[in-house]
Amino acid sequence: MKLLVTGATGKLGSKVVETLLKSVPADQLAVSVRNPEKAEGLRARGVDVRHGDFDRPETLDTAFAGMDRILIISADGDNETRIRQHTDAVEAAARAKVSFIAYTSLVNASASKLFLAPPHQAAEQAIRKTGIPYAFLRNNWYLENETGGIQGVLAGAPWVTSAGTGKVGWALQQEYAEAAAAVLTGSGHENKVYELSGKLLTQEQFASALGAVLGKDVPVRQVDDAAYADIMKQAGVPDFVIPILVGIQQGIRERELEIESGDFEKLLGRPLTPINEALSQLVSTIS
Repeated sequence: MKLLVTGATGKLGSKVVETLLKSVPADQLAVSVRNPEKAEGLRARGVDVRHGDFDRPETLDTAFAGMDRILIISADGDNETRIRQHTDAVEAAARAKVSFIAYTSLVNASASKLFLAPPHQAAEQAIRKTGIPYAFLRNNWYLENETGGIQGVLAGAPWVTSAGTGKVGWALQQEYAEAAAAVLTGSGHENKVYELSGKLLTQEQFASALGAVLGKDVPVRQVDDAAYADIMKQAGVPDFVIPILVGIQQGIRERELEIESGDFEKLLGRPLTPINEALSQLVSTIS
């Protein structure tokens, strides 16, 4: 059985590949990457490195050829670009006649009003349309997404948010990767939708856990979206990123990430890493 992972040199993709290599022979694993030179280390370990560029659909036909099961990791970029890229990738998988597609989606994707949702909704719809058995890995929120805020706290700033009382299901990217690897290699996942969420926490609860890890009080500064945008600008965040951050805060405030499920633990076969321990791991990499 040949397995393929797209975006395998990215932050999530590289973790998925490393997890797979613990249980899957390298000669059964292929990766589709925009820049094969960045995957030379994987090639040296026996992984089949293929050139696959979501902006050049013709390369995906070659990249996906002969594969049985593939994991499509959602791309980065604006919504219009991502919708096109995801749809092209799904259509290439169908032409390659793969037997199973796993896709990294967004929490509660089909009903979500979060501004990030449309590319995932389009991808899920395209995958269903192929008739190929699938699994949707609806990821809640990577703990690593909070690295910038944690760096601010380490520098003496408060935890700044406009998310109000909305809750988030944070978890380590490594655990999302392990869940994806379990679905790609396991059985019984056909046509399943997995809501992958850590324990739901408010911003205050998150800051309290961070404070416990750092051994100091972490004050929370709740502001409105305009003030949040201004604070991000003053912190040096690029102008084009600020609306994205504000949109995320708004989505959290409107409870778009407030989906709880036991799917994560089922796929991992163990409890998720508790938030304090997870934060401790993350802080150790950035402090």
